[in-house]
Amino acid sequence: MAAAVAAAPGALGSLHAGGARLVAACSARLCPGLRLPSSLAGRRVGPAIWAQGWVPAAGGPAPKRGYSSEMKTEDELRVRHLEEENRGIVVLGINRAYGKNALSKNLIKMLSKAVDALKSDKKVRTIIIRSEVPGIFCAGADLKERAKMSSSEVGPFVSKIRAVINDIANLPVPTIAAIDGLALGGGLELALACDIRVAASSAKMGLVETKLAIIPGGGGTQRLPRAIGMSLAKELIFSARVLDGQEAKAVGLISHVLEQNQEGDAAYRKALDLAREFLPQGPVAMRVAKLAINQGMEVDLVTGLAIEEACYAQTIPTKDRLEGLLAFKEKRPPHYKGE
Repeated sequence: MAAAVAAAPGALGSLHAGGARLVAACSARLCPGLRLPSSLAGRRVGPAIWAQGWVPAAGGPAPKRGYSSEMKTEDELRVRHLEEENRGIVVLGINRAYGKNALSKNLIKMLSKAVDALKSDKKVRTIIIRSEVPGIFCAGADLKERAKMSSSEVGPFVSKIRAVINDIANLPVPTIAAIDGLALGGGLELALACDIRVAASSAKMGLVETKLAIIPGGGGTQRLPRAIGMSLAKELIFSARVLDGQEAKAVGLISHVLEQNQEGDAAYRKALDLAREFLPQGPVAMRVAKLAINQGMEVDLVTGLAIEEACYAQTIPTKDRLEGLLAFKEKRPPHYKGE
């Protein structure tokens, strides 16, 4: 089964019946920071739209400068835009020590606000989610707050948690979770929404909800099997088992494991090193590469290759691509602008 010949450079053309799943694959929300051509606005996303392509969105709010907290409410979440050689890296630091960084109503509200701002900020290249509380990444949902909710309140609140975690998963730039401590339940689900996870060997992580006679509700039943395989994910969820960093690395839950340092931020330092590796690359290319990978993983190979073709086509008319070729010819580092 082969995809039909493209009608124009970068276009998908019409797919055979076996490739019809592309419609479903492309019906997902647009990658934030990219928009459809104005002639296609309001239309259902399908193969025709992929054929005509994504174009970078113009404008977007200017990033805040300086290495300082942008959100002061109880300082439960600190949003920092790094500067100088780290310009383009944004750190979301959870700082709710008295509640073990548990996901409260206020913290979820702050996360939602921060993610909404970041997804349309064209200056952002990579986002790191970390804890500013030693020994804790995120202990999951705030069970003390949860105990005060009525049964009718629990469902909507869990939906809000799920929505925020989904928004993090759909951010258009690379995201890294730096796990320097405990990551249980919703805390691990938050990390699972990130593209890359790194952890200290002393970290502890697991989906432990079945101990409370509930199940993971922030995407854990879906993202954990995709990360480590269905059988092992079932075993971990059914047993509510908690893994340390070495065990998590062995099963593929994290990409890197580090011995913890005296400062207690070994995973964060590794995440920062990775983010610096991403900074020199073409911003548009990074965004569409993430989109191609995420969408392609949900479909068959033939359809996935068609998605890759459509995404690749969006890099061809960019100024960044021409700058990359010129820099190569002139044997100098490229200066990309995300255009």
